[in-house]
Amino acid sequence: MRVLSVVHQADAATGTFAWAVANAGAELVEWTIAREPAPAPPESFDAVLVFGGSAHPDQEDEHPWLRDELRLLGRLVEREVPLLGVCLGAQTLARALGARVGPAATPEIGWHDVELTPQGAADPVLGAMPPRFAAFQWHRYAFELPPGGVALARNRAGLQAYRAGARAWGVQFHPEVDEATAAAWAAEDDGPPDPDELLRRTREEGSRWTALGRRLCTAFLAAARAPRGGG
Repeated sequence: MRVLSVVHQADAATGTFAWAVANAGAELVEWTIAREPAPAPPESFDAVLVFGGSAHPDQEDEHPWLRDELRLLGRLVEREVPLLGVCLGAQTLARALGARVGPAATPEIGWHDVELTPQGAADPVLGAMPPRFAAFQWHRYAFELPPGGVALARNRAGLQAYRAGARAWGVQFHPEVDEATAAAWAAEDDGPPDPDELLRRTREEGSRWTALGRRLCTAFLAAARAPRGGG
């Protein structure tokens, strides 16, 4: 099994998902889409992960590679290549499929509760998560549900996860982030209002969150291996 990791910047890479890929006996190939050509046709991979970044999905003029990414994600969904988008990856996926994506009414940076919908609890990927959990968040944009999509998780701020088509998922939170990445983001100029509190909470939640992130990615890889139409 070959897994393509689409990365937008060095400090928002595969993270704890890399452990799940290796544990599944799969090959991980990272691709920084903004800087280099694809190492192989993305459609040739068995599964694709798309991660976060500081760009927003409607900034094609500032980041021309976004146009290529939007077209790519649309093709992957059409061809039923298993796909999991995280934060920016979920936003670009939603936009590629015709959903409204824009500035969030309530930006979320830090730890926020998320609750699965009944469809999420029964989903082969999101169902790997607890019915309600504290999630590491870092986003100022939000997505609406793509046409024909299924809402899998929500919170007071809005939609947190969805399934689109047969084999595509998007999550607004960051299940791939570990303590070191959270600390690096907290040191940024546009970071949280209280970095010390975020880091304290991250130390408390770190091992639990790493385990949940690995569990989510493992479930995605299992779904990717399942025959089409087999769930």
